[in-house]
Amino acid sequence: MEMDKYVCPICGYVYDPEQGDPEHGIAPGTAFEDLPEDWVCPYCNTPASSMMSFASVMGG
Repeated sequence: MEMDKYVCPICGYVYDPEQGDPEHGIAPGTAFEDLPEDWVCPYCNTPASSMMSFASVMGG
């Protein structure tokens, strides 16, 4: 099952669950829904709660 990607509305960073965010302790394969509550965009510090699903942004 493919996991959804999420986009930061401020800087455009895309969180890809297949890649995770290893530089910030998030292992590859970590679904967006499973991110810690304190995880923020690694580029602009926008909270995860503000990120939007890639499919909704791309109209899919």
